[in-house]
Amino acid sequence: MTDGLTGRAVFAGVAGDPVAHSLSPRLMGHWIRTLGLDAAYLPFAVPPSGFEAFVRGLARTQASGLNVTLPHKEAALALADRATPAAKAIGAANLLTFHPDGILADNSDAAGFLNALEPAKPAYHQSTALVLGAGGAARALVHALVASGVKHLIITNRTADRARALAAELAPDAAIVAWDDRNAALADADIVVNATALGLKAENDLVMDWAKARPGAIVFDSVYTPLVTGFLAGARQAGLKTIDGLDMLIGQARPSFRAFFGQEAPADPPVRPVLLEVLGARP
Repeated sequence: MTDGLTGRAVFAGVAGDPVAHSLSPRLMGHWIRTLGLDAAYLPFAVPPSGFEAFVRGLARTQASGLNVTLPHKEAALALADRATPAAKAIGAANLLTFHPDGILADNSDAAGFLNALEPAKPAYHQSTALVLGAGGAARALVHALVASGVKHLIITNRTADRARALAAELAPDAAIVAWDDRNAALADADIVVNATALGLKAENDLVMDWAKARPGAIVFDSVYTPLVTGFLAGARQAGLKTIDGLDMLIGQARPSFRAFFGQEAPADPPVRPVLLEVLGARP
């Protein structure tokens, strides 16, 4: 990723807390090497208390921008000088680009999510979707589901007030259920989405009673480290269709790569096998 760098190199990165699990440096590094760019992409572990100062300092360097992951997505939008319609609608940003006239916030998570679900061919207009979580990641996924015309939306979160606030902003017709009642909501859900950080690094798995799930339900986990979380493993054992977060990661990264380095991410050689190897998973 850093071979052959010169003093004119362009660089970008990803900021999160934690960030050590992130596959974004491997993903972006694969594309950088494939194209032979004079560029680098770096991980930055940044606590919430220092996030704004870090971003504003980075914007004064030759960095072209920054991807943003948990827990900074809402803060990223708040500090930006300008924002795209997608970022404004979602109320969170996963992509900041640095320009002479200030910092621009964008959100490519919604497009990445829909890209990941596409192979399962969900019939959004006939479906009920259950979203677990109400943070920055959940905002993008709820926005995507509403924009896709999902018939009915259910939101649950450990803090009910956050779920209600999310619904009020993005999905006024959504039903809010208590976190302890999430398993009962499975009976109505055609699409089940984990938009929390539960299961990240195989810690604090999101436990569900999949015996209550609707047969044929599509189950998506935004967590991709590990690739198969306890959430997905339980759904698979119940015979449900599961989708991991890796294709969402790749889908949301493509517009970031274009924004940072001014070129389209190459399709060949494909990057998913590279990331699977890093995760120790089989294709």
